[in-house]
Amino acid sequence: MGVPRFGTFSIVAAEPASATWAVAVQSKFISVGAVVPYAEAGVGAIATQALANAAYGSEGLALLRAGHDAPEVVRRLTAADSGRDERQLGVVDARGGAAAFTGPKCMEWAGHEVGEGFACQGNILFGPSVVRAMARTYESTGGDLIDRMLAALAAGQREGGDRRGMQSAALLAVRAGGGYGGRNDRWIDVRVDDHPSPIEELRRVFHLYDMTMLDREDPARLVPIAGDVARGMQHDLSILGYYTGRLTGAWDAASAAAFHRFIGEHNFENRERDDGRVWPSIVEYLRERAAAEVARRTQTAPIVPHALDRGPGAGAPPGGARSPPAEKRTSPSK
Repeated sequence: MGVPRFGTFSIVAAEPASATWAVAVQSKFISVGAVVPYAEAGVGAIATQALANAAYGSEGLALLRAGHDAPEVVRRLTAADSGRDERQLGVVDARGGAAAFTGPKCMEWAGHEVGEGFACQGNILFGPSVVRAMARTYESTGGDLIDRMLAALAAGQREGGDRRGMQSAALLAVRAGGGYGGRNDRWIDVRVDDHPSPIEELRRVFHLYDMTMLDREDPARLVPIAGDVARGMQHDLSILGYYTGRLTGAWDAASAAAFHRFIGEHNFENRERDDGRVWPSIVEYLRERAAAEVARRTQTAPIVPHALDRGPGAGAPPGGARSPPAEKRTSPSK
């Protein structure tokens, strides 16, 4: 039985200024994130695809760790591999150097484009415009490394992407101490294993991951919890069962206690503030959850009388009074 071929497009990139290395990938292949991306903080990032040689990941990182630059790592890996003609590889090193390789027997269309601090590569694509669009988009998009990589992935798909279709996508980014609780370098590790629109789903999942785990939102976007903002939050917290007071727009102790409980139960401790301001992303998330709760009540037939009348936060003390204090966490609970 032959080994399945990846029809895949990916980008590997480094941002030395923020000490971040990352891989973003999409494929008509199940769980592409389990095979293609490799990265290590302070070392580099690798994408191994086509008739993928998974050893390129660990062996390539070892070569990078030993001080070899990206072109030398590509040369050494492929020179030692008798199956190189069917392989594809992208590498960025610790200093942001980049290199790529596309074997002459990779299924058409296959190719790559290397730029400053990044490499885009793909096989079984609609054509060269896929990697070209990824490269140009990465170079021209604003925001941080992650914004640019996700934009590049979407640009590749708009040009046709994998000509067999879509199935899975992944984003891996590493920083020293960037993982959960600061215990490893896995700053971002988000995967969509099987979905009809994996890039859009990857963006959705990453948005939640971003709110829960990261600290990327611009502080200039913070808004005061007052007036219509406060009234809207009281309304949504009421729908969800966290708040039982009046919708006054005055952010009193009961309102703050209800919001504190909502934050804790949704693992957004890193977004809680004590200066009377709130992140717009949290306000929007709260609004979405309240709208979903309204839909649940109106579209689902109750089995137990009045079972749908109370939100998921129901059971809070009257008025949203603060529950017993818990030990403050620096990272969301699992």
